[in-house]
This record gives sequence, C-alpha cells and structure tokens, in this order.
Amino acid sequence: MIDQLEIRLPEFRRGFHLITDLIESRIKLPQTGMLNLFVQHTSAGLTINENADPSVRTDFETIFNKLVPENDPDYVHTLEGSDDMPAHVKSTLAGPSLTIPISKGRLNLGTWQGIYFCEFRNYGGPRKMVATVYS
Repeated sequence: MIDQLEIRLPEFRRGFHLITDLIESRIKLPQTGMLNLFVQHTSAGLTINENADPSVRTDFETIFNKLVPENDPDYVHTLEGSDDMPAHVKSTLAGPSLTIPISKGRLNLGTWQGIYFCEFRNYGGPRKMVATVYS
C-alpha cells in the first residue's frame, strides 16, 4: 500500500533545521515500511545527521559556506541575489530526498540521528515536501 501527502513547512531562516518531530507528527506510520521525503525546491535540501549537539548545525552552515561561497565572480546565474546560485549548488550537495525505514510504527533512525531540512536561501519563504509511505 502507498500513501502520499504534501507537507507545508514553516518558513525557516537560512540554516539546518531538525524536522524529525514535525514529520512524525504529520504522518501516520505503518508498523513496517519505508518513508520517502522529497523537497520540491532547488535551493533547499534534506539530510540525516546528528541530532544531539546544536553546534553541529552551526558547523554545517560554516562548512557549506566555505565550500560554496556567495559572490563568487565566476557565477553567471546572479539575477536572483547573491545567495541564489550558492543555494542551488548546496541543494545539489545535500540532495532533495531521503528514504527512511519504518519499524514497529516508528522511523528507524539511529540513536543520534535526526532529519534536517536545509534552507540555503536567506529568505526561502514557505516550502513544500512530498511524503510517500510504502507499507
């Protein structure tokens, strides 16, 4: 059986935001299956990583900004602001989707794992994500 819904995310500021609780509160999970999350934007992404220490989020932002800086003179796509082209590249690095196993009616994440929504624009606005549950 396949179930699918669209999740409207709150407007997040630029950065890495834990959304595990938000996902679990909006999706009815079967006892066993798979959850696929897909963000419908080219300047945002999803990842799974450590959810315990908030400094991880700060370090993510620092490293991504070093890898893909704003205002690089080599960028051609610049009409939408200095954060736009870097956001597209960062989105490609993080990826638009995740697949997570479901076991015993819960997301089968590791002890220290959480789902992050990665907002790469300074003002990305409201974002949408498609959640598909396979059971």
